[in-house]
Order: sequence, then C-alpha cells, then structure tokens
Amino acid sequence: MTQRPWQTIPEMVLSAADRFGDAEAVVDGPLRLTFNEVVERIRCAASAFADLGVDKGDRIAIWAPNSAEWIIAAFGLLTAGGVLVPVNTRFKAEEAADVIGRSGAKAVLVQKGFLGLDYTAPAGVPVIDLKSDILSSGPPFRRDVSGLKGTDISDIIFTSGTTGRPRGARMNHRQTLRMYEEWATLADLREGDRYLMINPYFHTFGLKAGLIASFLRGATMLPVAAFDIDRVVDLIETERITMLAGPPTLYHSLLAVADKGKLATLRAGVTGAADIPVELVRRIHDELPFQTLMTGYGLTEAGNVTLSRPGDSFEDVATTAGLPCEDIEVRVADDGEVIVRGYSVMQGYLDDPAATAEAIDADGWLHTGDLGSFTAAGRLRIVGRKKDMFIVGGFNAYPAEIEGFLLEHPVVAQAAVIGVPDERLGQVGKVFIVVKDGNDGVTSEDLISWSRQRMAGFKVPRYVEFLDELPLNATGKVMKDRLR
Repeated sequence: MTQRPWQTIPEMVLSAADRFGDAEAVVDGPLRLTFNEVVERIRCAASAFADLGVDKGDRIAIWAPNSAEWIIAAFGLLTAGGVLVPVNTRFKAEEAADVIGRSGAKAVLVQKGFLGLDYTAPAGVPVIDLKSDILSSGPPFRRDVSGLKGTDISDIIFTSGTTGRPRGARMNHRQTLRMYEEWATLADLREGDRYLMINPYFHTFGLKAGLIASFLRGATMLPVAAFDIDRVVDLIETERITMLAGPPTLYHSLLAVADKGKLATLRAGVTGAADIPVELVRRIHDELPFQTLMTGYGLTEAGNVTLSRPGDSFEDVATTAGLPCEDIEVRVADDGEVIVRGYSVMQGYLDDPAATAEAIDADGWLHTGDLGSFTAAGRLRIVGRKKDMFIVGGFNAYPAEIEGFLLEHPVVAQAAVIGVPDERLGQVGKVFIVVKDGNDGVTSEDLISWSRQRMAGFKVPRYVEFLDELPLNATGKVMKDRLR
C-alpha cells in the first residue's frame, strides 16, 4: 500500500487545498464549500482555538450532530494541536457530563436546540455554540503544524471497553492515517465521489471512515444531522450521491423506496456493525445500483480489524467480516475470543492503566471480548459477544450500564438485560425485572417510559419480563444463558 508523506491529520487535511483546490468539499443545506474554502475555515478555527488558550495536547469535546461546523471545528482543533473528544449525541446530560468530566476537556462545543435539547456541560466547563461565529472570528492560522508528531494523540473516543462504564480509547495521528488509507482503497472511495454521511461523527465510523477518508481521497462530504429516509432519498437524487455507508437498517430502508430511479447514482456501499442476512446482500446487489458493498469488523480500540475485499461473494459479505487488514494480526484464542495485535491497536484507555492492562496483554494482544472463528479461506466470522454486549442499529449497548440505570428505579430490586433479535435494528434490549416487595402494580410501559427519560434511545429495553427471581449461580451472578 502506498505510504503518504503525512505524519499528522492536520498536515493531510490542510494539504487537501493544494490537492483538490476548487473541487466541492462540503455541502450542508445551502452551504457549499470548496476544499480551498473549507481549509481556510479550518485555519480560522485553529486560530480561534489558539486564542482561547488551546495548546498542544489540550482536549476539547464536541457534543453535536453532523454538520459543516462540526468538520471545521474538529479539524481546526487538531490543527491547533488539540485532542478531539467526540461525545455521543444520544447521551442524556448525566451520561455526557461523566464522559466530558473524565476526559478533562477544557471546553465543550454544542449545537443549541438539536432534537429539542439544549446540551449543557458539567459545572466549570465552558460551553461554546458550534453555530456561533466564534470559530470564524480569527485570522487564518499560519503556524507550522510540524510541532505535532505522528505519535501524538489525535482523539479520545469513549467506548464501554470491557465493562459497562464508558472508557476513552486514545488513538494517534499516524495510525489513523494509515488505517483509513487502506479503508478508502478497499471501500472504493474515489476523488470526486459524493459521500452522504449518515454515520454520526462522534463514532469512529463517521469521523474516520467518513471525514478522514474523504480528506484523503478528495470526496465531497454531505453531513446528515438526523436520519430521515425521505430526506436521504431526496439528497441522493439532487446531490447525485455516489458513496453511502451505514448499518443494515439503512439498506432495508432503501430497498423499500418505491422509485429506485432516484437512487441511480449510488456506486459504493459500506455496512457492518450487525449480522447481515445473505438475502439482504443479494437484494442490495439485485435491486439497488451499488457496484460494490464492503463490510468489516472493527472496534473503537483498534479501528479496522478485518475488511471484505472487492469481488467477494454475497455469501462472504453477508456471513463473514472479511480478511485481516494489512499488518494486523488476528487470532482466535483457546476460549474463542478474537484477539488483535498491530499498529492499529489504541494507545491505551485514558487515565485507566488497570483497564488498559486488562484489555491489552503483555504481548500486545488486544482482547476484544467478541467471539469468533475463521473460515477455511481465512475470513473472520463473529459468532457472539463474550461480554454480552449487543448492537442496536449500529450502536453498542452494554447490559451492565443499562442494568445500572434500571436499578435506580424506585421499585426495581434486580434487573438483567440481554439482546434479542430484531428484524429492523439487528438486536434490541430485553430486561428481566424482579420488583421490590409490595410494588406489583408497575407495568412494562411504566419502565420503558421511565427509561426513555434517562438513557439514550438505543439503550432503552424494548421488552420487559417480570420474574419472581433471577437465575443465579453459586457466586450470585445472573446466568443469562438461562434467560435466552
């Protein structure tokens, strides 16, 4: 694979002005920016961050939906030497405050009023409105970015890691650039492609397989703040979208579109994050205009681990996660756990050496918590989740975290959450509840409604079953296999 000259993300992004010039870079509603223009705005944002006192290594959180301003702020921050901490927009205030607080962010950028919410930060952390003119008020940043090294941390993306509490996975510039150079090649992302970005930028898929890959290749970025199939179809038709990435639910929605002619420009698709029925892949190829459909397996702690290859069969794309990426070692341990070693593995969890040592062993193998096997052809097949995590429409849901929320309900004595199949979302949560004595009147609807007020939508259990007692083993742990 060709190695590019860049050591850092800002070097690569700023060079896009020279490489792609007046080609369209960003389209967000009425706003249209060329690569020259977006790089100039990124330089202005970098100046604004420097004026705010952001220095090399300082962390800034962004808690906002996809937008042109998100792109400009994120890469302006990196250009100023800062470290990006993206925050899940589905988090409620308490969840976000925990992540922002533990990240040590010096400020948090928000979009006021998105989805009817006004995002607030923990006490003492300044809040900046992403849509204000603060980031465009400075002169373009002309300071040399060579003070940054490829080994410097570029971003901290919070994931629940091996336990229920979110942990910050630290990644550096060099590993990110290398990883998404390969991704862009295998996904068939080309200069001049028009890439509709449904995957949220707070997620590795949106930030790196979306924005980083587009700046690498010279693709036009079209951010989507909130998924709406009618709006997506309209954008595909009017903006002549060629590249589309998203969970299997996206493709189900496209297959249901009555006028497939509106989708005629689509060429390259990317999916993942859930099991994909072979019939769905066959229908995507037969009924939609995609020429390529890539899938893969990855995690926040290691980026891309395996990816499918051009020309893979329907069966391979649907039932396996592809082949290991270049220079990434992938093994299945004796207990069936998928373990990974190579340049893409994170630089450890933020401020948590114990969790880091638990996740990455002395020989450098990252223990993913996922169970897998290899086919005779060397393709990885993910068969289950050692840590009981389940994936709801592309988002990781962690039973321990959801159970912790449910135990705060005044009538809940015990709670056990599992993932159950769902045709549209892949999986959804089901909770088994033991109520406190004398509280038999609580209903499933009560608990689901209560949950919606306190946790992100993808975490909210869709089904509730009341039990007199949970099945426990000798050490008092719930035997979830008895509940399935």
